[in-house]
Amino acid sequence: MSPYPTLALLFALTLSACGSTTATVPPGTVTTATFGDRKPFEWTDRAPKHYAVHGIDVARFQQPLNWTTARASGVNFAFIKATEGGDFFDPMFSDHWNGAGQAGVARGAYHFYYFCSSPQKQARWFIDNVPRTAGMLPPVLDMEWNPYSPTCTVRPPAEIVREHAASFLSILKAHYGQQPIVYTTPEFYAHNDMGRLRGVEFWLRSTAAHPADKYPNERWTFWQYTSTGQVPGATGDIDINVYEGTAASWSTWLARRRVR
Repeated sequence: MSPYPTLALLFALTLSACGSTTATVPPGTVTTATFGDRKPFEWTDRAPKHYAVHGIDVARFQQPLNWTTARASGVNFAFIKATEGGDFFDPMFSDHWNGAGQAGVARGAYHFYYFCSSPQKQARWFIDNVPRTAGMLPPVLDMEWNPYSPTCTVRPPAEIVREHAASFLSILKAHYGQQPIVYTTPEFYAHNDMGRLRGVEFWLRSTAAHPADKYPNERWTFWQYTSTGQVPGATGDIDINVYEGTAASWSTWLARRRVR
């Protein structure tokens, strides 16, 4: 990809500097990431910079973004936290969701799973709070251990974890018409043998090694490679991700996997 900005990108940057919140980069156009990292890892090979399509994930911990600036600076997609457990709705979801949509960022919503309520209750809670929106990315099930919860410290056996995941995914697939993506961490993946789940795409966290090293033989679609990213348009640290394919295959993936 050319290191020089396109006319569309220059136009987008000009408008974003004037405070525009309207999408100025044509839909589907891949913008080149111009991100930084507060605590960069020294990648030796298979570095994130070699991937064409970058994006972010956000929750209540991030203040409102200038999504137009972020879009022009390489945020091509965003996964936005919506719900947690069976009763928590992220207070920043609507702000992030609307801002990303107005800026033309491909957006999806995710649910942080708790093992203290049933998958049916949690799936209903997500559906109640995330309207099926044409063009949205598939919903995401975030499964990881939560050492910070004062009330839910349950860690079921691996087979129960996978049963919960399968039930939750089935309900969301029926509602949104797309198989959800599964996000997880190296510890959780290994402890619960998450590779035994069938028919899912993975979004994998790995901040000090390529996913091929942390998740041997596992296929992935998204890779979260840092939690200390610095992104134009965002304040403070932010999670940054890459899509595993090329810019051309990104367009194909979007056409196939967006909710209709």
